[in-house]
Amino acid sequence: MAPTPGGSGRTRIHVVSDVHGNARDLARAGEGADALICLGDLVLFLDYADHSRGIFPDLFGAENADRLVALRTARRFEEARELGARLWAGIASDRSAVIEKAVRKQYAELFAAFPTPTYATYGNVDMPALWPEYAGPGTTVLDGDRVEIGGWTFGFVGGGLRTPMRTPYEISDEEYAAKIEAVGEVDVLCTHIPPEVPELVYDTVARRFERGSRALLDAIRRTRPRYSLFGHVHQPLARRMRIGATECVNVGHFAGSGTPWALEW
Repeated sequence: MAPTPGGSGRTRIHVVSDVHGNARDLARAGEGADALICLGDLVLFLDYADHSRGIFPDLFGAENADRLVALRTARRFEEARELGARLWAGIASDRSAVIEKAVRKQYAELFAAFPTPTYATYGNVDMPALWPEYAGPGTTVLDGDRVEIGGWTFGFVGGGLRTPMRTPYEISDEEYAAKIEAVGEVDVLCTHIPPEVPELVYDTVARRFERGSRALLDAIRRTRPRYSLFGHVHQPLARRMRIGATECVNVGHFAGSGTPWALEW
């Protein structure tokens, strides 16, 4: 990848989200671009398209993964947690240590695949405390922060809001809103989750509304960035729409597509 231009000529950025273990395609995601942006969810805990892939089936087998997915899809979250508790009780006294070891193995491979420069923020299934150990000099981690790329200002807000799924990096609405406020006015607002718009948060395959952010929606209406870029919803009802002056884009489920979304100016 070429160095990011200092405001002259054209700039091309590739954007990925929901990588979920796809290190092979991630290693090529920056080809032809001046920089790569990653909007999080590097970890693959359970692949809803292929239940044999991920940390959960590695530990408990694909049959139990089938059962877990069926319960979650039916929104029987308490039963899903009970299933998980029974399975964990059978293999480990320290569940967090087992998960961390598996996540570390994935992070070692995924962060090594990032091109230079990469600008990244966390997804809801990520473990932010581990990122400083794996992010090399060419990777800038941002959460509630801004950076200039090619003369445009990019703001980054990572993580997700609290849900019955209880994924690792879920925070309160108030904490999330504070990070949105800290970013302020930018050209491109980069988040893991979408703004709270039904067409953008509904997953047509999982058949449920994921959590989007009202604070993000309000900021888009108030500050009018050129673009709002996000992921999180793997099969959205709408992949892009305009909110006032802002083009809102779900950059895609990179684990499935292996193809980054491109922005050029």
